[in-house]
Amino acid sequence: MAGLNGSTERRREDGRARREAEALLETRTQELHQAGEDFRAMSAALSVRVAELEAERSLTLHLARTDALTGLLNRGAFTSALIERLEDAQEAGEPVALFVIDLDRFKHLNDTLGHHAGDLLLNEIGARLRAQARPGDLVARLGGDEFALISFHGDVAARADQITAALAQPFWIYGRTVAPSASMGVAVFPGDAEDATALQRFADMALYRAKAGGGRRASVFDNALREASNRRSSLETDLRRAIPAGEIVPWYQPVVNAQDSRIVGVEVLARWNHPEQGLLLPGAFVPLAEELGLIGQMDATVFAAACQRAAPWVAEGLIDTISCNVSPRELLDPSFSRDLIGRLRATDLPATALTVEITETFLVDDLDLARRHIERLAACGVRVALDDFGTGYSNLRALMQLPIHTVKLDQSLIGDVGREPRVSKLVRAMLNAAKSLECRIVAEGVEDEAQALFLRAAGCDRLQGFLFARPMPAEAVEVRLRQSAAATGPLPAVAPARSRRAG
Repeated sequence: MAGLNGSTERRREDGRARREAEALLETRTQELHQAGEDFRAMSAALSVRVAELEAERSLTLHLARTDALTGLLNRGAFTSALIERLEDAQEAGEPVALFVIDLDRFKHLNDTLGHHAGDLLLNEIGARLRAQARPGDLVARLGGDEFALISFHGDVAARADQITAALAQPFWIYGRTVAPSASMGVAVFPGDAEDATALQRFADMALYRAKAGGGRRASVFDNALREASNRRSSLETDLRRAIPAGEIVPWYQPVVNAQDSRIVGVEVLARWNHPEQGLLLPGAFVPLAEELGLIGQMDATVFAAACQRAAPWVAEGLIDTISCNVSPRELLDPSFSRDLIGRLRATDLPATALTVEITETFLVDDLDLARRHIERLAACGVRVALDDFGTGYSNLRALMQLPIHTVKLDQSLIGDVGREPRVSKLVRAMLNAAKSLECRIVAEGVEDEAQALFLRAAGCDRLQGFLFARPMPAEAVEVRLRQSAAATGPLPAVAPARSRRAG
C-alpha cells in the first residue's frame, strides 16, 4: 500500500514538474516572440530613419552643390566637376570647352529696376543656358552675374556666338522689355591649357577681351592672349624681384605757383627701371602690384626713398611740399595712417612738408575710416589733398567736415577751360567752392598757356602739367629746382599745418 502511494506521489510530482516546464516554455516563447516583434519594429524604424538621414544627406549635398537662386551648379561644384571632366577627357582623348559668361551692365539694371528684377534676369539667363546645353554639358552660376558652361561638343566659336545670341533675346520684367546682353570667353582643353586652373584663367582672359571690346560678344582664347599671359607671368616674376631690389624708384613732377610759375613743390610718381624693357610707367605695373598684394610694399619703398631725397630740398627752401599718392587698397587698412607716420619719422622730411593725396572714391566707400586716417595725419602736421576732384562725387560735405588742406582739379576738367564756356563756368564754380572752404587748389594737366591764363585769373593757387615740366628723375628735378630758386630766391620755411576746424 505504501509502495502504491509512493508511486502515485511521484506521478503527481512528475506531472506538476511537466506543467511548470510547459508553462515556463510558453512564457519564454511569448517573451521571444515579443522580443522579435520589438526587434522588427526597431528595424523598421531604423530603416525609416536611415532613409530619412540619406534623404537629408542627399538634400544637404544638393544644396551644397547648387546655386540657391537659379538651381544651377555653384562655384564649388563647378570647380570639382571641371577637374573630373578634364580627367575623363584626358583618358578618352576628347577636348573640353569652357565657356565663361558675364552679363553686360547688370549693375545698371539692378540699380534702376531693383534687386528682385535682377534676380528674375539671373533666373532667365540660367534657364536659357540650360536650354542651350547639350547632353553631357554642365551649367553653373559662379556668383553674381557670372555663369559657366562645360561642354564636349562642337565648334567652340560657332557655339559661343549661338549662346551669346540666345542670351541677348529680350524678355519682359515688370511690364517693360529688357534686352540683356552678355560677354563670353572660351578656352579649350588640352589645346589651350593642361589643367583646370589654367583653363579657367585663359577663359577669363578671353572674357576680359570681349568686355574690353564693348561687350555683347564672344572671344576665344588664342596665341595673342597666350603671349599676353606669358608676358604677364614674366612681369609678375620680375615685379616680385624688382621691389626689394630697388628697381622701382621715385620720379618727380614739379608743381608751380600759378602767379609767377616758380616751382614750389613736387609730386612723387613711381617708375620702374626694368633691366630688359627699360623705363616702365605706372600703368604697366601698379595694377599688377595691387592685384598681387604688393602695392603696400612698393609704395613704402618709393615713399621712403622720395622723402629722404626731398628732405634737403625742403630744408634749403627749394620747395615747400612733396606730394605722394596713396593706393585705395592701402587706405582700407586701419593701420595705414599710423604706419605712414612711422615711415615718415624714419626720414628727415618734416611732417608739414608732406602732402598725402587720396581719392574722392575713398571718402564715399568708408567715410568713417577716411576721417580717422585724415585726422590722425593732420594732427601730426601731414597735409591731405583730395585728388582727381571733379571726376567722382565732388564731395563738398567731406571738405567741410574733414581737415583737407588741398583740392586737386583733375586734368580731364582742364583741357577745355578758357575755350568751352560751360566747362569754364564749372571749373570757376569749383574753384570758388574750394576757396570758400579755405582749401589750396592745384590744377593738374595744364598743357598750354591759354589754360594757365584762365586758371590764374580764376584764382587757382598752383599748376601742374607738361606746360611747366614732365616727370623726371631726382637728379634732373634738382637742377630745375635750383634754377627756379636762383631766379626768385628760396621759399620761406614751411609753417606747421593748421586745421580749418581749429580756426
